[in-house]
Amino acid sequence: MSNKPLKIVETVLRDGHQSLAATRMRITDMLPVLEKIDAVGYHAVEAWGGATFDSCLRFLNEDPWERLRTLKKHLPNTPIQMLLRGQNVLGYNHYADDVVTEFVKRSVDNGVSIMRIFDALNDTRNLECAMRAAKAAGAHVQGCIVYTISPYHKDSDFVKLGKELVQMGADSICIKDMAGLLRPFAAESLVRSLKAELNVPIDLHTHFTSGMGDMTYLKAVEAGVDIIDTALSPFSVATSQPCTESIVATLEGHARDTGLNLAALHDLADHFKQVKTSLTNDFSLNTNIPIDPKVLTFQIPGGMLSNLLNQMKEMGVADKYEQLLEEMPRVRADLGYPPLVTPTSQIVGSMAVMNVTFGRYKMIPREVKDLILGKYGRTPAPINEEIKQMAIGATPQIDHRPADDIPPQMEKLTQQLAEAGYPNASVEDVLSYASFPEVALNFFKNNR
Repeated sequence: MSNKPLKIVETVLRDGHQSLAATRMRITDMLPVLEKIDAVGYHAVEAWGGATFDSCLRFLNEDPWERLRTLKKHLPNTPIQMLLRGQNVLGYNHYADDVVTEFVKRSVDNGVSIMRIFDALNDTRNLECAMRAAKAAGAHVQGCIVYTISPYHKDSDFVKLGKELVQMGADSICIKDMAGLLRPFAAESLVRSLKAELNVPIDLHTHFTSGMGDMTYLKAVEAGVDIIDTALSPFSVATSQPCTESIVATLEGHARDTGLNLAALHDLADHFKQVKTSLTNDFSLNTNIPIDPKVLTFQIPGGMLSNLLNQMKEMGVADKYEQLLEEMPRVRADLGYPPLVTPTSQIVGSMAVMNVTFGRYKMIPREVKDLILGKYGRTPAPINEEIKQMAIGATPQIDHRPADDIPPQMEKLTQQLAEAGYPNASVEDVLSYASFPEVALNFFKNNR
């Protein structure tokens, strides 16, 4: 076991409130304690990317770029980490290389130091452009292994992926367990396997959804993991990360002692308790989210299951929910065992809803056809041949990088924004428009 202090990435400013408070935390909620966060000694603070960009524009009337600059101003000593969906940037569809490159460059210019980059299918071709751009911009590039369970996802497969990411320039590797599927002894095995073959730091990111997060982290620590992601207690556990204070307390006096001051963390937690109460009241949020061990079977996090149940209620077929739970693993197998993270979780979930409502594959959404065609990338396993025929017939699947089919977009987007009344838009505003056109225009109408 390593004797190096365990490093902590604090997620309260991004994944913590994205998981438990619908990404509604405002910059005004953060400002009073940013200097205190900066003084803790965290390895990094995850504070941007994921759903925060969309939420700033759509719900909070905030400019996400201005938020980033403000965070950087008040966190001068602590690296700001962001989550980027590879060629999807922060959206659900692939963008042209010029958009990806410019978005990454501007993110780094405005304050991001560590760029965590993932692809829903673990298709490294969808990471090439973003990783190259992050490297060129001077950021620390963290390549992701999106963790899932299937006959096509063994430790050896993840090690192979890790090696490829390092060859592509990754400065560290993140095991991204977005649904809390990584069991404690599996974590120990995977971390040992990666540490034996790779010479870069290993970061483990998990969610408490299945109730195993603390145990998973402890076994990973014993196996030598370098960094883990945690959230301050008011925004921890349930569908968020394990609790920062608990992990720090667990390792006090141990060879892997984090060196973080518990009293300082308790002080921060007191502030975020008030923030959580405020967000719950101001946005009518349900923050009482239970753990859900069923995620180990269905591999779709609780929040996604709730959305699917609501979808079925609207369609008048809520009585078929149990059928849905049985159908989702079948659909996932049919579609090549994709890891269930945005956007593949939505694609598989919607297809399963269609199947139990109208009959198996009687109606096939465009996104499912695009997945089968290869427009999202290479699936871990082959697509079921019968389903492929039903969806796309004799149309050939693409075997090249999907973004190769997308011509440059920045010039056209700039022109569109000028025609909409913003001829002098900054590059950042163009990128906001590229990410969420209608939402951005509505924001500009009130703020430009």
